[in-house]
Amino acid sequence: MAEDLYIPNDASKREKYESLLPQLKGLIEDEPDQIANMANIAAALKEVFNFFWVGFYRVVGESLVLGPFQGPIACTRISYGRGVCGTTWKEKKTLIVPDVDQFPGHIACSSLSKSEIVVPVMQDGVVKAVLDVDSDKLDCFDETDAFFMEKLVSLLNF
Repeated sequence: MAEDLYIPNDASKREKYESLLPQLKGLIEDEPDQIANMANIAAALKEVFNFFWVGFYRVVGESLVLGPFQGPIACTRISYGRGVCGTTWKEKKTLIVPDVDQFPGHIACSSLSKSEIVVPVMQDGVVKAVLDVDSDKLDCFDETDAFFMEKLVSLLNF
């Protein structure tokens, strides 16, 4: 597959995800390096939706460690159960945060981040990484984002 995405300009959010999913699957399905695959997923989400920050944190020992991302510099390590990412790791479920200032213990890597979604990357019931997406707009994420981001991270094979 060519490394160009085709997403119709006038598409709805759902249509953008529906168009993006098979293109990313084609891009990463034969690539065994998961760092490269995470990088392409992050870049595609940033390109298509222009989110403020998109990236992965990988489980390394007792911490989430910054992985491939698109956007401003970020926190390097996050503890288990801390912030939205650490809570997602602990709870093993997608978290949608409409207003990060209202999330107890939110880790502010950037004061420009206003809302967030974090999706666990699971293998055999174990969290291997999390996909973290921030917006500079309040209440940016919904169940459509959760549904399709969960499908996107399911393409990764750790």
